[in-house]
Amino acid sequence: MASKISKDHEKVAEQLHSLAIHLLRKLRREDDISGLNAPRLSALSVIVFRGPVTLGDLASAEQVRPPTMTRIVNALEEQGLVTREKTSGDARRTYLSATPAGKSLLLAGRERRVRALAGQIGKLSADRLAILQDAAEILRDVVSQV
Repeated sequence: MASKISKDHEKVAEQLHSLAIHLLRKLRREDDISGLNAPRLSALSVIVFRGPVTLGDLASAEQVRPPTMTRIVNALEEQGLVTREKTSGDARRTYLSATPAGKSLLLAGRERRVRALAGQIGKLSADRLAILQDAAEILRDVVSQV
């Protein structure tokens, strides 16, 4: 049975939506060091964390059209961050994998973002940190149901 959405639910949802966008924008500043734009970093992230993926699956995951993803992947390949591998069963099917340099670049960026956020969290009192830990668990549950 679906629960009724109240004004309080909508207010919290609006606040979380806005905060998530602002948080990502602020942390994205740490990505400037990588030299990659946001679409390339996002595509590389999918390739690194999903493992070998087809161009079509990557385009779908990134919600862009295949020609757009082809341009992104070509640039990543030129930079030595991804490779294309043909399968033995179907010569038309190509899988994209991250190179060690691609994986390293992505993980270094993630570490910078986490470190920047941890620096801000480190300024919280023990009580507020505990509340934030509880909130993170609740958000994980909410996100897993979206």
